[in-house]
Amino acid sequence: MNRRYSRFTLAIAATLAVMLAAGCAGIPPEPGSNGTPEPPKDAIVLPEPRGEGDVSVEEALSARRSVRIYADVPLALDDAGQTLWAAQGVTDDRGYRTSPSAGGLYPLEVYLVAGSVTGLEPGVYHYRPGEHLLVRVGAGDQRAALQAAAVNQTSVGDAPATIVIAAVPERTTVKYGERGMRYVYMEAGHAAENVYLQAEALDLATVVIGAFDEDEVREVLALPENTTPLYLMPVGRPVPGA
Repeated sequence: MNRRYSRFTLAIAATLAVMLAAGCAGIPPEPGSNGTPEPPKDAIVLPEPRGEGDVSVEEALSARRSVRIYADVPLALDDAGQTLWAAQGVTDDRGYRTSPSAGGLYPLEVYLVAGSVTGLEPGVYHYRPGEHLLVRVGAGDQRAALQAAAVNQTSVGDAPATIVIAAVPERTTVKYGERGMRYVYMEAGHAAENVYLQAEALDLATVVIGAFDEDEVREVLALPENTTPLYLMPVGRPVPGA
C-alpha cells in the first residue's frame, strides 16, 4: 500500500513539475490563450474576419503559386487582417485556431511588418489572435531593414507588408522534448499554407522566404529572446501577366 501511494505521489509531483515548467515557458493554460497582458489602449482592432468567400478551397489550391513581384498599391487593412487570421486566428470559444497545434500548445507568434497598409501607420505589429488585433512593437517603415536581413530579397522590400511567422519553441518542447521542434516547424508550415490559400482567395500574392539572418530579423522585429523567426511572407497584389 505504501509503495503504491508513494508511486502515486511521485506521479502527481511529476505532473505538477511539468505544469510549472510549462507556465515558466509561457505555455498557454488554455488553447488560444498565451497569457499575454491586456492590450494597450492604442491597439488596432482589425475588421471582423470573414467566414465565407467567393473562391473555393479547390480553386485556391489549383491557382496557388509563389509570387515575388507585387503591384505598387497599398494593402487593405481588412485583407491584412483576414490573412493574419488565416495564419493563426481563433475559430471557436475554446480558443482553437485556423491551423493545428501539437498538444494545443500554440507556439507560433505572428508579426506584420507594414509599409503601405491602408489605415495603418508604417511599423512592426504583433498579431494577437484571441482579440484579433494588432499591437505596435516598432515604429517606422522597416521593409528595407527586413529586406537586408533577408539577404536582400527584393520581394520583402517591395511588398506593402510582410507577415513574419515566429515561434516560442519552449511552449512545445517542454512537453515533447527535442521532438517538439519538429512539431513547431510543422506548425509553421501549416500556418504558411493557410496564408497562401487565403491570399489566393483575396486576389493577393505571397511567397515563403526562409533565407534570412535570424539575428537581424530578430532585431528588426524587436523579438523577445525566447522567440525565433521561421518564415517571412511578403504579401501584396500580383502584377497582371508578371
